[in-house]
Amino acid sequence: MKSNVGTIDRVFRIVLGAVLLSLLFFVQGDLRWIGLVGIVPLATALMGWCPLYSVFGISSCAMKSQ
Repeated sequence: MKSNVGTIDRVFRIVLGAVLLSLLFFVQGDLRWIGLVGIVPLATALMGWCPLYSVFGISSCAMKSQ
């Protein structure tokens, strides 16, 4: 798998994933389980690869000059 998630995108995904996962601890009732969605942005940030980016041909990685 070729990396398609850039540095800024990774930082954003980590922050978003952490915020969503925090819902598990700070929200009461059935709504709190929506926080598990935070696993997806965290996983894609740690892997550096996003399946949806691959499908649509998107890459947020910096272009390397030759």
